Amino acid sequence: MEDVVRATAAAGRAVLWEESARDGAQGKTLMSAGFRVRLAREQGALFGADGPAHVVFAAGFPAVCAEEFEATRRVALEAGDRVSPTAVCRARGRDVAQAVDAVRGADHARVMVVVPASDVMADVMVHTTAQQALRDAAALLSGARDAGVVPDVCFADAPRGDVALMADAASELTAAGAGVVVVADTTGDLLPARTSEVFTALLARASDEVVFASHLHNDLGLGLANTLAAARAGVRVLSSSWLGVAERSGMVATEQLLFLLAQRGAELLGDTDLWLTAPDLTRLPAIARAVARETGLPISVTTPIVGTGVGTISTGTPFARPQVFQPFDPTTVGVEPTVVVTHLASARVIDAVATRLGHQLTPDRTRDALAWVKSEAYRRNDAVIPDADLDAFLTRRSSP
Repeated sequence: MEDVVRATAAAGRAVLWEESARDGAQGKTLMSAGFRVRLAREQGALFGADGPAHVVFAAGFPAVCAEEFEATRRVALEAGDRVSPTAVCRARGRDVAQAVDAVRGADHARVMVVVPASDVMADVMVHTTAQQALRDAAALLSGARDAGVVPDVCFADAPRGDVALMADAASELTAAGAGVVVVADTTGDLLPARTSEVFTALLARASDEVVFASHLHNDLGLGLANTLAAARAGVRVLSSSWLGVAERSGMVATEQLLFLLAQRGAELLGDTDLWLTAPDLTRLPAIARAVARETGLPISVTTPIVGTGVGTISTGTPFARPQVFQPFDPTTVGVEPTVVVTHLASARVIDAVATRLGHQLTPDRTRDALAWVKSEAYRRNDAVIPDADLDAFLTRRSSP
């Protein structure tokens, strides 16, 4: 059975494990089946024909209810040509069989079996020890492979687990047919140094055949830093979620992680050969906006990479030499630079926007408009003066 995800990661290239539809549900959001299909297809299209090699799309958790099963199945059947779809399940025979049924017959179909890796989590989830839970997991894989579905295993609460036990289990599970072993922090309390230690130790002890993945939460605001630490340790399958939506405080945002790997991979990892087909970053803002509409999550001026502040200029010095003040060319993500009128505007900003609106101002009119902009912003207690309002003011002032 071909496993394009394993092959991609084993070659040192990056794979994104997309969690916005599945783990995002634990962030109190719900994506419709139709939207999940559209999102999966759009995300796969970032990589052209190589979408299935670069994107594992966690379509859902079929055991939740019949509707969740059907949503997961729709993604598998309608987007399996664009991504590698996976259904997530608990480490129970019935649940694994149900997850397999949800993706059965789809291109690049996978299931991810969640297994507790620490004793405390094993006691909560399956009322046994981590050692027993990890040992029992191997027996769950054969049914998936017999159905033509690649089984992956997720080690839940890995940071509180025993590294030697997990590394040995990962080797045994891989030998039994697991495609990828996902290492999840679950509680989101890792720091970057500890993240590096965990993944470095796992990679050093486990068989060379094991392909590890990271699944790291953002409860301490370190989801991105921890994921990059895992990547620097050598992990190439990296879980993320659009706009960072996931359980509790979320996880690393897909748009941020993908941008950094594509634009700064050499600096971060010493590696620029991460892609079979380089991602089309100009698609990122549109996908992020679609996710925001579907989930109700806001995109703000402070949202990195896809936020409303990207490519905007509102003050004099950045207006004169914008490239000096930009961390990246906004056209890289399909955003054309634009000048926004705020209470911080200079005369040059007012002139430029007025010209764009079809007004040619004298120095006196520029000063008049600048004074009005500042006064009006403070009167409204709103920094931004929309173009339409400035246009109306200038039109009134030019009327006889």
